[in-house]
Amino acid sequence: MVISKESIKYSLNNIKQSKARSILTILSIFVGIATIFIFVSYGWGLYDYIDEFTSSSSADKLLIQPKGGFGIPGLDDTFPLLNGDIRAIKSTNGVYEATGVHMGVGEVTQDDSKKYTFIAAYDPDLPMIMELSDIDVIEGRALRKGDSGKVTLGYSYMVKNKIFPKAYLLNSKINVNGFDLRIVGFYEKVGNPQDDSNIYITSDFADDVLREVGSDAELSYAMIIARADKENIDEVADRVEKKLRQHRDLDAGKEDFSVQSYAELLESFTVILDIVIGFIVLIAFISIIVSAVNTANTMITSVLERFKEIGVLKSIGARNSEVFKIFLFESGFLGFVAGCIGVLIGWLGANLGAEILDNLGYGFLSPHYSWTLFAGCVLFATLTGAISGMIPAWRASKINTVDALRYE
Repeated sequence: MVISKESIKYSLNNIKQSKARSILTILSIFVGIATIFIFVSYGWGLYDYIDEFTSSSSADKLLIQPKGGFGIPGLDDTFPLLNGDIRAIKSTNGVYEATGVHMGVGEVTQDDSKKYTFIAAYDPDLPMIMELSDIDVIEGRALRKGDSGKVTLGYSYMVKNKIFPKAYLLNSKINVNGFDLRIVGFYEKVGNPQDDSNIYITSDFADDVLREVGSDAELSYAMIIARADKENIDEVADRVEKKLRQHRDLDAGKEDFSVQSYAELLESFTVILDIVIGFIVLIAFISIIVSAVNTANTMITSVLERFKEIGVLKSIGARNSEVFKIFLFESGFLGFVAGCIGVLIGWLGANLGAEILDNLGYGFLSPHYSWTLFAGCVLFATLTGAISGMIPAWRASKINTVDALRYE
């Protein structure tokens, strides 16, 4: 469907003459487009964040976690995982190695300031928890076997006024649960406050730092990570579950633990993310539908106001198809302009939000920009405008010339 230059000029002139109505129509569309742009860009960014973890280094990992009672997941001792469980997992066919991770809450003090944060204790010879996190040391070094009295810290400890008024330096000391521990390394920025404020120690040192005063019970693990045959990861997971049931003397269906591949765990997060993003975009689509109705109403009003004008056009030789193209172009052009403005506003809003979130410590919540997103939103807005103007355009093209000329 090709429209002549004269018809385009005529349409643009009509849009210019009805500025107020055109601006209101554009406003109603671009608000919805900006909303869609922002939520889709952030949703896409979250998918990117999850994809970063589904690497080859995590494809062969199984996570065994206790089913908590009423406490914080990973810190609840209702159904503890112990050294005997690690031995049972290691003896499972298809499991190459397994290691436990202790978790606890630490009281960290700096002068008169006091904060509480998570402490993770792992075996430096089997640093699978760091492989899952996929973060590297950016200053100093990682922990080594026998590093008693030493720690590595999350990124935020390097930043002034992020956790404490003063930033920590390499080889300085940090007081954790009453122990003055020497800092041997800092990890790169993850982008969320919890991970960036974590403290890491060796599992050999966990009894001293994490054990409750006066307790002689075996320190339990928040999780056990196993490296398994990734080609048959689901079968190995079933075997691990069966082996642990036997070791813990449990019936099938009565497990007090869970066994998941890391990929399966991330997939469950993705499903939840799909639902949340889909719901939000659905709300934005509803606003677009309202905008389309408003555009259709604008075009119908335009047809009624220009009833006699349409008759004049037809009397001087304009065909029905040309009249149809004129009104269709007007509604499509309004949608195009609204799409461009909506994308611009959405991009500015997404950038502003990303800056705010990064300052709050949630840098992982960053938008993803792609030419397909920009072009898709503009195209969608243009089609919305054009489709909503089709019926008014068709009505305009079917107006009887004689009746239109008599119209007052």
